Amino acid sequence: MTVGAVAGDRVGARRGGTVPGGTGPCGEGPVGPADAELLGRVFLARVIEPGDEAGGRWVRERGVLEVARRLRGGGRALPGASEKRWAGLCARASRADPRRDLAVARSAGARFVVPGTAEWPGQLDDLGDARPLGLWVRGGPSLRMWALRSVAVVGARACTEYGAHMAATLAADLAERGWVVVSGGAYGVDGAAHRGALGAGGATAAVLACGVDRPYPPGHTALINRIAEQGLVVGELPPGDHPTPSRFILRNRVIAALTRGTVVVEAAYRSGSLVTARAARRLGRHVMGVPGPATSVLSAGVHELLRGDAVLVGDAAEVVELVGDMGELPPERRGPVLPTDLLEARTRQVLAGLPARGTATAAEVARRAQTTQDDAVARLYELRALGYVERHGDGWKLTRQAMVPVRSGRSPC
Repeated sequence: MTVGAVAGDRVGARRGGTVPGGTGPCGEGPVGPADAELLGRVFLARVIEPGDEAGGRWVRERGVLEVARRLRGGGRALPGASEKRWAGLCARASRADPRRDLAVARSAGARFVVPGTAEWPGQLDDLGDARPLGLWVRGGPSLRMWALRSVAVVGARACTEYGAHMAATLAADLAERGWVVVSGGAYGVDGAAHRGALGAGGATAAVLACGVDRPYPPGHTALINRIAEQGLVVGELPPGDHPTPSRFILRNRVIAALTRGTVVVEAAYRSGSLVTARAARRLGRHVMGVPGPATSVLSAGVHELLRGDAVLVGDAAEVVELVGDMGELPPERRGPVLPTDLLEARTRQVLAGLPARGTATAAEVARRAQTTQDDAVARLYELRALGYVERHGDGWKLTRQAMVPVRSGRSPC
């Protein structure tokens, strides 16, 4: 549903009892059921904090219009709310003006998407009573369509160069594969992920913990505006609202629910990105982590995830293997092919029988290679023709060409 549109979730309209030609939930003039439902949700989004399960239960059990009417009337508290909390909600309700919020959003190029409409991502319903009342959206693409093929890339704000590089590279590769990269628009890993996707000419969405007309952090204003032009900027809070620590935490559940999986790139033990990962796990989404140095405090939280049921990933192909369709497998992983790999197995055994330094007789080489002396001599001459060994009197030694491959083959490290 876009700002000013008439399509809406009919459930609340049926329960709330508003009919065409009636008045809206907040004392507005004559409106139809769909308009009343829209205005009611905009009103409640201004009054009830994101993720408030008690408020979500009221809406589910009583309908949007009835809950809005009770809050506006300031009567007896609804079940689950103390008198003090109810008084606070009613005070908020007395100042709420849904038509003004819609007008401000329209001027910022935003629309309000609500459950039951064509653009609503159905996977958000997995949040139950913590489901958003609606989402404010800036940007042209369909939120529902983009969410169907999306991955969250989140992590530390104060990330290292390694973290920023991994986030940007991962996001760019995912975008090139046709995936939407979702993050929180913050400094550090979030910003690197958004820039990586944008730089690849791909799709990215920022889920904010404030009004979509007021980019936060201020230092990312240009970035968030660019995301709105090329992708989507999404938020639960009405226009003009500011972020708080609790709103950042609650925002993360939306990131987790919107996407098929969450990748954490650098996170300390106390990190908001771990909240996103835990929410994704509860919702049955894939949880992935990019490992870092064992000594890095910023990777400690990721490593803790990996010790649990998170999956280690190092690139976009490994992410897509988990979140993509059946058959989207990463390429087989193997090290570089060395020239000595092309030798016949028994010849490689003879080559490995030569010492790294000095010479050895054919008999000594044969003993180390577990073959006969005649076989060893024949293969040593073959290796000499290839430039791997040379003869010095009765002894044989490795050439410079053979030193690195042989040492690599001998050492398990």
